Amino acid sequence: MNLKRYLPILQWAPQYGRAQATSDLVAAVIVTVMLIPQSLAYALLAGLPAQVGLYASILPLMIYAVFGTSRTLSVGPVAVASLMTAAALAPLAEAGTPEYVAGAVLLAVMSGLMLTLMGVLRLGFLANFLSHPVISGFITASGIVIAASQLKHIFGIQASGHNLLSIGQSLIMSAGDINLATLAVGAGALLFLVLARKRLKPALMAMGLAPRTADILTKTAPILAVLVTTLAAWLFQLDSQGVRLVGDVPRGLPDFTMPSLDMGLWQQLAVSALLISVVGFVESVSVGQTLAAKRRQRIDPDQELIGLGTANLGAGFSGGMPVTGGFSRSVVNFDAGAETPAAGAYAAMGIALATLFLTPAIAYLPQATLAATIIVAVATLIDLPALGRTWRYSRTDFGAMLATIVLTLVHSVEAGIIAGVALSIGLFLYRTSRPHSAVIGRVPGTEHFRNVLRHDVELCPKVTFLRVDESLYFANARFLEETVMDLVTQQPELQDLVLVCPAVNLVDASALESLEAISERLTDAGVRLHLSDVKGPVMDRLKDTELLANLEGQVFLSAYEAWQALTRPCKKTAQRPQSEHPQYGNDREPALCQPANHHRTDIPGDTG
Repeated sequence: MNLKRYLPILQWAPQYGRAQATSDLVAAVIVTVMLIPQSLAYALLAGLPAQVGLYASILPLMIYAVFGTSRTLSVGPVAVASLMTAAALAPLAEAGTPEYVAGAVLLAVMSGLMLTLMGVLRLGFLANFLSHPVISGFITASGIVIAASQLKHIFGIQASGHNLLSIGQSLIMSAGDINLATLAVGAGALLFLVLARKRLKPALMAMGLAPRTADILTKTAPILAVLVTTLAAWLFQLDSQGVRLVGDVPRGLPDFTMPSLDMGLWQQLAVSALLISVVGFVESVSVGQTLAAKRRQRIDPDQELIGLGTANLGAGFSGGMPVTGGFSRSVVNFDAGAETPAAGAYAAMGIALATLFLTPAIAYLPQATLAATIIVAVATLIDLPALGRTWRYSRTDFGAMLATIVLTLVHSVEAGIIAGVALSIGLFLYRTSRPHSAVIGRVPGTEHFRNVLRHDVELCPKVTFLRVDESLYFANARFLEETVMDLVTQQPELQDLVLVCPAVNLVDASALESLEAISERLTDAGVRLHLSDVKGPVMDRLKDTELLANLEGQVFLSAYEAWQALTRPCKKTAQRPQSEHPQYGNDREPALCQPANHHRTDIPGDTG
């Protein structure tokens, strides 16, 4: 067994030196300052006590440093996973109760087991079934729902719901109970954070700070909002004016926690745990790959599954919640100069110190400040212009994206992501079930062949070249049969049909049977079937089949070789409008040709 594959720490630890340690420590200090309010905020978003967010930012970071492959990914609670956790647990228990916390612990453990098992089985490719438009739509809708869910803390009112409709209705019904002191704190923090995001960096650069330093300070602005509002709450006793505070947070490191062994609860949370796992993995790998590319590094998606899986197991067994790689924290970690995953371990130590010594001060932190932090953070996730871009480029992708957004907004995050996955797979099957194909002809004076509807090419009425631009499998095998037979019925002079296969990377058993049926039908019609441009791996699978044994025609290395063998040089024809030609879609005068008298089936496919 290659230990370095399962323990990436063995790849960088032997070369770890003082310079790297210094860079990692500096990055860890900055990330710790940022992570403390984020951990508290995302615990609040998930309906959990504040300390759960802190617990989920200690052991998972240390474990990821051992098993993760990204040098700069910062693991911990994130907005989307927190929302999905709240949605999964809401039907089972009241937020904040011991049963609710136990459910969050179980979600983390289940997610950890699923991710780790997927990594061991090298199933990272499964994340590819989530198309980018679906992921973009889901994250946009989730960002809107998250922002809406935090308005109750900004206004200081009671509201509930896990989709935009129910949250909006609840907010409207409670509008008369707005607490002005809470609104002042929440709106003030929100305004400060928005202005800091837009104006603070230019202001700091104008004061002479380097762009990188100014950017890092801008991203840590939430800690200033936390300090100011916490101090104000303590000095002016804002809780007596109806401002909800975080309250007492247990001091000390988390205890070892055993997840519930209630099999009924495991079954109830299984689908939610799987969705949290997949969405978290996709988000984490996307961030990790983006940052790694900037330094010409790489990450291993399968090992990332193990890294995230073991991190979630650590979160569950230490009383935390589901975790994954966070975008904003990871970018700050990267910009601050982190060179190895040890930066995450140092940040975990910083969070541990915070749980030991800072929790008395955290008790005075207004929940409205945390809500403002969440709203500003998720605002970067909302990308409504992507709808327009997707509509202009692909109507089908737009449909999948819109369905994901609508279902997430009006029903639930689970419904949105399940619909998105189903639509992505369905659209893929639909597209590939009707593969693009084109009758092609020779570009005069060259060895190149192009679509007769797009180029002036040489043609022959007795030989037709049909290029297939898709792998052949069960979903499109019948479509190919129909396409070929339509061509044959439209061309009474046809004697040879060449299937040109440069884009065919696979021929499954169903497609093989269809090719055999095509060969038999063409033989009965007095037409010989030929193949060309067959790739080596495909040819390796075809060479011992009945298809080649009974093939009336030949297997050519290239379309040009088939042209030379089956025709004499044809007279160049002019391109005409598509509607005028019954055979190829435009009115060409076919050139005369004479089929060559060759018959070979032993020409191998190319080695590509």
